Amino acid sequence: MSAQISIQLPRSPKAPALARAALNDLDEELTASVGPDVRLLVSELVTNSVKYGGDGPVRLDVSAADGKVRAEIVDQGGGFVPRARDRGLEDVGGWGLHLVESLTDRWGTYEGSTHVWFEIDLT
Repeated sequence: MSAQISIQLPRSPKAPALARAALNDLDEELTASVGPDVRLLVSELVTNSVKYGGDGPVRLDVSAADGKVRAEIVDQGGGFVPRARDRGLEDVGGWGLHLVESLTDRWGTYEGSTHVWFEIDLT
């Protein structure tokens, strides 16, 4: 079983909700155990893209195949170096990449870009 979505999102506050809605097309492929995590992570990363990603749209590509779900979020930003969260638990913000690290089986960025990807095993 395999399915995929690819969507261009406007760089606006509506982008995270549009991204979550686009994931509805994968409901049959996403298990109950990973679906909420995928939605949370996509929402967090699209929010980061809108906030920090420069001008232009945000691209979201998600596929479910070969026993895993893979998401890629790409924006027009100038790149960044992922770093560990260094704020207190009570501080607001800065949770996106920490959640990606905690909830995925694999993730990364392409050096010099704002192209973030993650994978979660479906088995």
